[in-house]
Order: sequence, then C-alpha cells, then structure tokens
Amino acid sequence: MTRNTRTLAALAGVVVVMVGASFAAVPFYNWFCRVTGYGGETGVASQGSDRVLEDTIKVRFDASRERGMPWEFKPEATEVELKIGETGLAFYEAYNPTDRVVAGTASYNVTPYSAGAYFIKIDCFCFELQVLQPGERVRMPVTYYVDPGIVDDREAKYAHTITLSYTFYETELPEADVSAYETNQETQVN
Repeated sequence: MTRNTRTLAALAGVVVVMVGASFAAVPFYNWFCRVTGYGGETGVASQGSDRVLEDTIKVRFDASRERGMPWEFKPEATEVELKIGETGLAFYEAYNPTDRVVAGTASYNVTPYSAGAYFIKIDCFCFELQVLQPGERVRMPVTYYVDPGIVDDREAKYAHTITLSYTFYETELPEADVSAYETNQETQVN
C-alpha cells in the first residue's frame, strides 16, 4: 500500500466517523437533555411524588404559536403556587377559528434551565398530536409536580419560580383524520 493510498484511506475513515457522529448528535443531545434537564427539558413520571415538602414554589405558564399557526392558544391561569412535591393540574385552551381541520404539536421548555430536571410531567397534551376541527375549542390538561430533590441541588434550589412554556406548531394532518373530516362534511351536506 502506498503512502498516498494510506492517507486517502485514513481521510475516508475520518469522513465516515464525522458523518456518523453528526447523525448520532441529535439523538444523543435529546437523551442528554432528558436525563439532565439541560435546555429546560422536563422529566416524565407515571405518578405523583411520594414526598411533599412544606416549601412552596411558583409555577408560571406561558403559551405561544409558531408564525402561521392559526390557532388561538393560551393558559387558563398564568401562575399558581404549590408545595414542592404536590401534584398540580393546569389547563391550556386552544381554539381553531379557521374553516379547516388543523393539527398541531406542542414543544415545551422550562426556565430556569437548572430546574428543568425537577419539573416532572405525569400527563400532558404535549405528548400527543392535537387535531382541532373548524371552530373547535378544547381544554388541554398538564399534570405535574416539582421533584423535592430540587431543594438539594446546588443551583436549582435557588429557583423560586419555574416557567413552563409551550409553543404550538402546525403539523401535517394524519390521513385518517382528513378522511374522517371529509366523510363527516359529506354527511352533513346530504
């Protein structure tokens, strides 16, 4: 093997590793954020905390929409105070003022970022695609708690207010929902 051939093979190997690393970066980053709460990523649990402290914390709720998303979207309450470890229930309202079916997906984050790993969702509308019929208004629940471990975290223990923010994005409507809506429209006309 000549020196040029070895150099070319080494460079090709570097390119293959770099391309592989670029594809692995997004799933790795998502995993890292879920585990550490970095970037405001929340935790998920199947039930509430088994420990409730006397200390309280404020939770603020924020709502926004991607440019072009036709829905109206807002929290029913903008702020609550609850005990750390206590299960909370908040509602967001979405309204589709258009004359067409619109599907949406919500992304979310928590600030301050240091509190993200301690904000635990038990159930959330953001876990599933939301589909609203023309003129439909819905209440969407979020069940959550703030993990008592927050009081022992070197940085997060100084968070006295946590803000949960959602942004709704219009999503391509699943074919089954389009067909069901079209069938419903034909039935109403006849």
